[in-house]
Amino acid sequence: MISSIAVQVLPMTADTEEVIRIVDHVIAYINKSGVNYQVGAFESTLEGDYDQLMDILKNLPKVAAQISDIPVMVYSKINMATDSDVLTIAKKTDKYK
Repeated sequence: MISSIAVQVLPMTADTEEVIRIVDHVIAYINKSGVNYQVGAFESTLEGDYDQLMDILKNLPKVAAQISDIPVMVYSKINMATDSDVLTIAKKTDKYK
């Protein structure tokens, strides 16, 4: 099934440098997954196969824990369709570039 998810990994610390370090590590993991994604100021959007995206989503807290013992909150929004009518990242945002 074709899907897209928006995800925010929010480390629970006021240390801005540590937040950036953890989030960068999580984004590197997403990049290695091979799915199409776009990083935004508050969240990243991923698109692809539903099961693959859910596997990525469930691993994000574990990925953050690889480099820090700071707890993280993970917020997500999921859009799934059984056909090709899911709007892609490009369809949603290219007009604003």
